[in-house]
Amino acid sequence: MADPQGFLKYTRSDAPKRPKPERLQDWNEVYLREEPAERNAAVRTQATRCMDCGIPFCHSGTAGCPLGNLIPEWNDLVRRGDWELASDRLHATNNFPEFTGRLCPAPCEAACVLAISHDAGGAVAIKRVEETIADVSWENGYVQPAQATVSSGKRVAIVGSGPAGLAAAQQLTRAGHEVVVYERDDRLGGLLRYGIPEFKMEKKVLDRRLSQLRREGTKFVTGCEVGVDITVEELRAEFDSVVLAVGALRGRDDKTTPGRELKGVHLAMDHLVPANRAVEGDGPSAISAEGKHVIVIGGGDTGADCYGTATRQGALSVTQLDQYPMPPSVRDDDRSPWPVWPHILRTYPAHEEAGERRFTVAVKRFVGDDDGHVRFIELQQVRVEKDSSGRRRVVPLSDEIEVLPADMVLLAIGFEGVEHMRLLDDLGISLTQRGTISCGSDWQTTAPGVFVCGDAHRGASLVVWAIAEGRSVANAVDSFLTGSSNLPSPVIPNQLPLAVV
Repeated sequence: MADPQGFLKYTRSDAPKRPKPERLQDWNEVYLREEPAERNAAVRTQATRCMDCGIPFCHSGTAGCPLGNLIPEWNDLVRRGDWELASDRLHATNNFPEFTGRLCPAPCEAACVLAISHDAGGAVAIKRVEETIADVSWENGYVQPAQATVSSGKRVAIVGSGPAGLAAAQQLTRAGHEVVVYERDDRLGGLLRYGIPEFKMEKKVLDRRLSQLRREGTKFVTGCEVGVDITVEELRAEFDSVVLAVGALRGRDDKTTPGRELKGVHLAMDHLVPANRAVEGDGPSAISAEGKHVIVIGGGDTGADCYGTATRQGALSVTQLDQYPMPPSVRDDDRSPWPVWPHILRTYPAHEEAGERRFTVAVKRFVGDDDGHVRFIELQQVRVEKDSSGRRRVVPLSDEIEVLPADMVLLAIGFEGVEHMRLLDDLGISLTQRGTISCGSDWQTTAPGVFVCGDAHRGASLVVWAIAEGRSVANAVDSFLTGSSNLPSPVIPNQLPLAVV
């Protein structure tokens, strides 16, 4: 059993970061590459803090991990130094722990029992333990292709190669189905490839896992837009089932603010995608922050990604704007009681490097030069409130205007759902009011034999939810094709009914 006094002996210890001046000179991951022996010893100490709770909320799908990761089990295995068995337990519920260990915001840590009291030293650094197990697994050769021994004779097409599509593909391939993943981009990975900056996850981590999927038998087709380069009729003729894992990449725009049409005002993904392509070796980014005053509008993950990318591109200044007040640094038990996800200030490594964050402010208008290029913004202090119908309103607190230089503005204000595409029209699938694709409890859409998972179903969400839905839809497709399934499926909330559009 776990050390019952571990949390009393040791405090929380996060992974060390590289010095800021060093990491701003390259695109490598922010965290220090420690010597394996030193890293493993530190993580074993951290795992010793796990209390092996009677009711471990950390792997509860409602408050903690949607994948149902067996966190207390692999924490104790790490504590005892049994890395290989810890790898087995981790991979039993999570296809890609090296992705989640780097990218997931860790709802498991928010639900950790040690997060209840500040006197307990903070939650166990579960995310650090998870990433280390994954890295040790690769270093020691524990991760090997798991090839099916019997073929089902069934063929499955998966549209989209993000984390949801890849998780579904790996599970279905291992179940003996012939799986072909279609990706419209020139490289695989979806947002993992072109949305997540290299300093958060180096793409060699993704490529390593893709190599495993190929060796297991999953086939990939890049540069192919399903519905255009291959028609729905051809897809139906060739495959017994189809999984839509097309993401929710339709960016939310700000078309009401005067000056939005000026050059230099971009959606966040219009900046992140070419920046990632440049790091891949495709040549200089067409939208670069070098030598510019950059304004990032939006306080979430995507905004932080733009923030760190602009800094590394050599921006003169970076300012991130948020309409809402600065959240508290610690959990407010009245507003977000344990174990729910807390409303607190989240500071990313990018915020520590340079620039400034501003709260309770909004852009009144973008102002440009004679050539139609944005040069500064007019800023107001605001308050966000709801009207009688429950709609959100942004209300200025005064007529006072502040002027900030702005040569480039990045709108990181969220996503509106699935992009409009011919594929959905030809399948006869309509989007919901939220811009997503609905399904029944069996993950099947209104088109027979066509399933959906990930952001396309859920809306823009976390990588851990994408993998969870990919695993769940694999179970559903396997049952559809064979009558039953032994594939594990996370216990996650039921789907919206098909009638909701």
